[in-house]
Amino acid sequence: MSKPPVAVRASQRARGGSRVVLGAALLGFFLISLDALIVTVALPDIGRGLGGGMTGQQWVVDGYTLMFAALMLSAGALSDRIGAKRAYGGGLVLFAVASAACGFAPGLGALVIARLVQGAAAAVMMPASLALVRQGFPDQAERARAIAIWTVGGAVAVAAGPVVGGALTASVGWRWIFFVNLPAGLLALVLLARVPVSPRLPARLDAVGQVTAVVAMGALTYGVIEGGDQGFGRPLVVVSLLVAAAAAAAFLAAQARGAHPMLPLPLFRSRVVMVSLLVGFMLNAAYYGGVFVFSLYLQQERGQSALHAGLMFIPMTALVAVVNLASAKLAGRFGPRVPMVAGQLAGTAGLVALVTVGAHTNVWTVAALMVPVGLGGALTVPALTAMLLDAVPADRAGTASAVLNTGRQVGGAIAVAVFGALLAGQEAFVTGMRWSMLIAAAGLVLTTGTTLALPRAHRDAEA
Repeated sequence: MSKPPVAVRASQRARGGSRVVLGAALLGFFLISLDALIVTVALPDIGRGLGGGMTGQQWVVDGYTLMFAALMLSAGALSDRIGAKRAYGGGLVLFAVASAACGFAPGLGALVIARLVQGAAAAVMMPASLALVRQGFPDQAERARAIAIWTVGGAVAVAAGPVVGGALTASVGWRWIFFVNLPAGLLALVLLARVPVSPRLPARLDAVGQVTAVVAMGALTYGVIEGGDQGFGRPLVVVSLLVAAAAAAAFLAAQARGAHPMLPLPLFRSRVVMVSLLVGFMLNAAYYGGVFVFSLYLQQERGQSALHAGLMFIPMTALVAVVNLASAKLAGRFGPRVPMVAGQLAGTAGLVALVTVGAHTNVWTVAALMVPVGLGGALTVPALTAMLLDAVPADRAGTASAVLNTGRQVGGAIAVAVFGALLAGQEAFVTGMRWSMLIAAAGLVLTTGTTLALPRAHRDAEA
């Protein structure tokens, strides 16, 4: 029996509204993911234009990642409290304003401050965008497909970041890697205006936990970056590392004793949660740290243009979205451990191979050696996420996902700080680069071991 015309029109309007919601959420998530990597290939040009040396380049990357990671946990509660649409719209506006400030920055300090604001806006947008998708797709099957599209959008942005950054820097200048956010952000706001108002949910903010988290992560990042440049015995570096330790202890105390902690510590009693966090941390450390190191290597050591350096990352990033989907299928058939272990081993092999890169290695050989690092992460992350969500109660799924994303962002930030310190602390750039790859490879070997030590899941046993 066919539907009455009124019902058909209502169904079409609902589908159209859902597509608008997905379009608005996808655009924002694309921008968030793009800006994590688009800047890396432009770093040498930014350094030549604004100065600052290695430490300045590290802060341009880590200013964004630091605030993104530090505010991620409480941003979900903020989205619930004021409504996903309002939180997302506010984050989009702030992100656009900060992007314009980055593009017009007269000096390095202004650029880093604008990047900090950009990262804070991204942290607000991230959970709100996913909440909008949930709101726009009440049917579970349709929502699953929408979230898959949303996820692929982020993967495409990560893959496109170095290439787009190199092309814009080479053609119109590094400032346009930030200006490009403005038309996309405006389009997202236009779509968002057509989205229904989001409900407000009761949610308490953990002010003490949030402040101590920002201080701990900021002081640690500062200590590592400045220690690599000035020496770890300098008084200011020592003080910053002590502040980081004290703030971390205060954060843990607030989470243990607070009535409404943003990071429920009982989650960490699960071995699966702990392993997921460790693996996520190391994967981002290897991927983001590797892109940072080899962007500088290709341009500063090998004399490649920003465009050519960006093109060198295409083999590593081109298949990320496809491998993401393949990982989900493998996890469904064999259990999550199989793609997770295979992905980490592939990443380790790529990192070990990159240790052999020297000052005169053919650049296309370098590009080929980076491929296993990208594919390893793409193979591991979907299975990792699925394993984590299967291991926690349904009412903790959002919190667990936020914790995983925070851990991954922290991994990227710390890797840029540590690897930059190694590059700055060695007489030869290649020596610091090799030590960076060795540390990343050793970390993935350890996390592969922890993954193998997990109890076999039901699907693993069936396979």
